Amino acid sequence: MSRRLAGHDMHDWNIVVTIHAGHFKQAIQFLQSFGITGRTDYFNVLVMKVDDLSQFLEDINNEILAAGMLNDIFSRIMPASVTFDFQSATEFEAQLKQAVEPWLAQLAGCSFHVRMHRRGFKGRLSSQEEERLLDHFIMSRLDEQGGIGNIDFDDPDYIIDIETVSQRAGVSLWSRTQRMHYALLKLD
Repeated sequence: MSRRLAGHDMHDWNIVVTIHAGHFKQAIQFLQSFGITGRTDYFNVLVMKVDDLSQFLEDINNEILAAGMLNDIFSRIMPASVTFDFQSATEFEAQLKQAVEPWLAQLAGCSFHVRMHRRGFKGRLSSQEEERLLDHFIMSRLDEQGGIGNIDFDDPDYIIDIETVSQRAGVSLWSRTQRMHYALLKLD
């Protein structure tokens, strides 16, 4: 039932997978049982499309915990609850702000930080600048709504993860509990 995405079909992913060197073939074979897998133009980076992110998280987490050797294959497996395409840095930033807006209520009164892993758009997007921009946007929106929040890099209540592969981005919000439960995330 699962299939591999053709090179031109990779735009519909909702998971980014980074693989340790020398394990590309093993990774593809393993992941195909969970969803549609696709190659990217980036070294040791795959993308996937699954229908149910929650079920995928549970299933893959159980497999990784049961077979410790999978940690030797995978560096990170990052699901994205919101995905979008972009053509410019301005469009990326606008859509990113729109993606996190529904999470503001969760972030109110909590500590958080933003982490971005960029592949592509070199010279047009800076991971550190985009992290700071989103941190500032969230703090400003919380302040406007009468809420508070604080940026914490040591042990935040939440981490917002941004993944880009060429001109597609995925964004997700991870609580401390989720980060402790899911061995595959490795957000920092």
